[in-house]
Amino acid sequence: MKLRIGWIGRTKEASIEALATEYVRRLRGYIGAEATEFASEEALLKSLGKSSRVAPVLVLLDRRGKQLGSEQIAELIADYQNGGTQELILAVGPADGWSHTALTAADFKLSFGPITLPHELARLVLAEQLYRAFTILNKHPYHCGH
Repeated sequence: MKLRIGWIGRTKEASIEALATEYVRRLRGYIGAEATEFASEEALLKSLGKSSRVAPVLVLLDRRGKQLGSEQIAELIADYQNGGTQELILAVGPADGWSHTALTAADFKLSFGPITLPHELARLVLAEQLYRAFTILNKHPYHCGH
């Protein structure tokens, strides 16, 4: 399975970009992973059909999505891996939220809880949680059951 982390808009904060890049680098020790900035929601949705002949699985971060703990995120990823998913895309939306079209296109909606995060910080949290999920799945001590 290939893992792609996407987001709408540019990351302006160099420190957040550096940390997100570091977690993506760490992820590559477990899975083919990349991070992609999209200019718009439309650009993200348009990219869905271009990656392979099999449609990727799209998971959108959305405040109305399902709240999962780190272990549950790991289980979700394992389910996609074991189910034959070729490409998994997790994406953070635009500042004004996802459109109805994007939410309808999503296979799953994930929420980091009732808190509101700046979109740049949500990108970093997503990258870290994905790294954490793969350390959980591979029984690496990073997570340590916390």
